[in-house]
Amino acid sequence: MSAASPVLAALAGLQGPVRGSNLVPLPDIPALVLPALGDTLIMVGVTMAIVVVVGVPLGAVVHNLGPDGLFPHRVGHQVLSWVISVGRSLPFLVLMASIIPFTRLLTGTNIGIPAAVVPMSIAGIAFFTRIVENSLRGVPRDYAKVAIASGASTGQAIVTAQLAEAVPSIIGGLTINTIAMIEYSAIAGTIGAGGIGHVAVTYGYQRFDHAVMIATIVILVATVAATQLLGDRVTRALTPASRDRRRSARAERVAVAA
Repeated sequence: MSAASPVLAALAGLQGPVRGSNLVPLPDIPALVLPALGDTLIMVGVTMAIVVVVGVPLGAVVHNLGPDGLFPHRVGHQVLSWVISVGRSLPFLVLMASIIPFTRLLTGTNIGIPAAVVPMSIAGIAFFTRIVENSLRGVPRDYAKVAIASGASTGQAIVTAQLAEAVPSIIGGLTINTIAMIEYSAIAGTIGAGGIGHVAVTYGYQRFDHAVMIATIVILVATVAATQLLGDRVTRALTPASRDRRRSARAERVAVAA
């Protein structure tokens, strides 16, 4: 019996490793990772909605408080820039751990999707505010001055002359920020927020389940790639050259129809 054991072991090795009782059966992996992907998309979607609602106006304010803005204020600009820089400089895991009392105050818990949205939103707002500010710097100052000279209010000049011209750049930055939030959601999953990160750590890493780990990696790569592809297409569609081509095409169709 003992002489046959090495032979049996060799045959088992040729047939591939047998999945242990603590590993997820291969047919059950989709049922495990797909709901986790849904949790990740919810985390990122809610976070990015908050990021856009807060980050766009905050970025416009920071830009216009600067020396090239519509209402320059050196002290206000420096204070806001410092606060944003602090938010950007902290590694996400450190930020997430350091604001646990604040997170618990807002959500009543420090685990789950609501608890993950708080630090993700803070990190995302700081990042996106800088993106909006840098995008507005690329818009010539004369655009806003002409709008104001034509009778527009300061708010109207910011929306119609500054933000409208910076939309392609802002969308490109929004794509980068969304991808960063997907990465942050995976980190948040390691401390109980759920999502793909939780599955990767709990099942893939702690149980040494390589099939689950590979599945989570593939899903994350595919999600990031799809986000980048969508963002690139939207950015290209909103560039001035693309808008001019569409207007020209519509004018030609109208002329032919006439």
